[in-house]
Amino acid sequence: MVFGLSDVAYLSSEAGAADLQRASGYTFSADTLVSDTAALRDEFGGRAAALAQTVQLRRKAAAKLGDVDRWLFTDDALQQATPAAVASHRAARLAGLVVHDVTCSVGSELAALDGVAAMVIGSDIDPVRTAMARHNIGNRVLVCRADALAPASRAQVVIADPGRRSGGRRRFDPSAYSPPLDAVLRTYDDRDLVVKCAPGLDFIDLREQTGFDGEVEVVSLDGGVREACLWSAGLADVRRRATVLVTSGVGYQLTDADPEDCAVAEAGEWIIDPDGAVVRAGLVRQYAARHGLWQLDSRIAYLSGDSVPAGVQGYRVLDSLPYNEKRLRQALAARDCGSVEITVRGVDVDPAVLRTRLKLRGSVALSVVITRIDSGAKAFVCAARSPGGTRTPSPRSA
Repeated sequence: MVFGLSDVAYLSSEAGAADLQRASGYTFSADTLVSDTAALRDEFGGRAAALAQTVQLRRKAAAKLGDVDRWLFTDDALQQATPAAVASHRAARLAGLVVHDVTCSVGSELAALDGVAAMVIGSDIDPVRTAMARHNIGNRVLVCRADALAPASRAQVVIADPGRRSGGRRRFDPSAYSPPLDAVLRTYDDRDLVVKCAPGLDFIDLREQTGFDGEVEVVSLDGGVREACLWSAGLADVRRRATVLVTSGVGYQLTDADPEDCAVAEAGEWIIDPDGAVVRAGLVRQYAARHGLWQLDSRIAYLSGDSVPAGVQGYRVLDSLPYNEKRLRQALAARDCGSVEITVRGVDVDPAVLRTRLKLRGSVALSVVITRIDSGAKAFVCAARSPGGTRTPSPRSA
């Protein structure tokens, strides 16, 4: 549904809170969604849609944002909201400063900054999200309605998170962000600025087209790349940074100032696929140098070594062969393979299609790494990875 200001006023009231408590008794599961919605409509009439949506969004938000059982959301706002761990990491870099979040949405970034920054201001052009942010944050932070492209404060640092979703669909063109990314950079070119953007952005093109000369930080959380963050030159001392966060354990950072001495050689006992933040930040060689690894090909992100860095899953190499579908099928059959995980880099192979065509009938689970090496392609037959670790690569990472 599309929330209006009247919905926010109702949901923020004592009566709305009581009704939400009663609505939270419904499961809204796939099996009961229709019946639960009908029962809610019988009980609350025209308020049912707002209640049902809010209960469901709060449940989705819990894993991402933590204790938000009183918060209000729109679906798009929740999808774009920064996970609490990532927002806390960013807030720590802004400790003691006066910060204005000019696209505060429903307030997830404000919550992380509150108590860390010297002063926090939030604003958004959307009146519904502004009203939700006031409800979510309370009186701890000044929240007002303002256009991000019309500076409304003299804060030391401006944070912007341009909208990259509309109707649940992502926008990939930075000129289609709301507000456009280049407009944000121009508007605050005289201010320290932090801009959250999509990790798939072409950062080389961004620098060439806009003149941005600060830091690009790519952040992952529990193995999944979450965002890229642009830090203006006044807040940065490097140009590229990879930040790997984990909810259980210790994360790490790499920058382009780290050593990058890294050889290119044949595979050793293990193949390692670095975290996506490392790959997208262009810091694979720095990661290899830190852990005593080497590249299989200078253009490909797969690394190799005789041991695996702590907390990382690797592929233990059993066999290798020039990539050929028939030869790979024979090699897997010889090992009684019945199921296989396939990862690919630099080769035009669809793992799902290949898996079907291999027609495996054995009982052993294995992994296959297919990668470009020099002008050809090679397949590495590997032992199946055991559960655990901090990194779970997608089935296809080309």
